[in-house]
Amino acid sequence: MTDHEDHCYELVADCRLRAATDLFVHTWDPVVLAALRPGPRRRRELRATIGGISDKVMTDTLRRLLSSGLVDRHAHAEAPPRVEYSLTRLGQSLVEGPMMALGRWAVEHGDELLEAQDNATIGRPLGRSTLSGGRP
Repeated sequence: MTDHEDHCYELVADCRLRAATDLFVHTWDPVVLAALRPGPRRRRELRATIGGISDKVMTDTLRRLLSSGLVDRHAHAEAPPRVEYSLTRLGQSLVEGPMMALGRWAVEHGDELLEAQDNATIGRPLGRSTLSGGRP
């Protein structure tokens, strides 16, 4: 293990893993990234594709993604002005790598996850019999 890796485990707040997982802290960030996967989109198209996202939240999300190097903003020199957002190579690698893997995991284990969350809400522990379909 390198000195940097040792330091990373000691100070988790400074770790690259923390920087990567912070990309999923904001609810709308992965949603906007996924909406940009097919290709460049204008802001209005993004909002229509996503649905349920306010203009302020869209602005904040795009600023975060731009500052993280995941999204690029291209202003076309035409009248009326046209601005498009697209994934950078870094953003594309995030969407096609970890986000796709997480999506596959959610499809495979989503029911278990939702069941565990429902059981926690009503105060019932999740046991083997619950997962296998038996009575708790």
